[in-house]
Amino acid sequence: MPKVRFKPYDNEADTFQIAGLTIENRLDRISLFGSLDITLDREGLKSAKELQLLVDAVLAELERRELPEKITILPTETVANPFA
Repeated sequence: MPKVRFKPYDNEADTFQIAGLTIENRLDRISLFGSLDITLDREGLKSAKELQLLVDAVLAELERRELPEKITILPTETVANPFA
């Protein structure tokens, strides 16, 4: 897990990695992208435990809240480059 305490769905700023897997915190979702090989060694065990802590934290937060059936994720808006 990240050195900073990770609170799922708490902000739009937290980002961390577990090997090649990037996790981004958002107010309405947790985004995961990249890849993670859980190898049959101590490094694989460490990665698996970090992933388990992440999933456990996300599940705890989801179970704690009143959830709608489904949310709509709005597409991101592209803006002009202010430095161009």
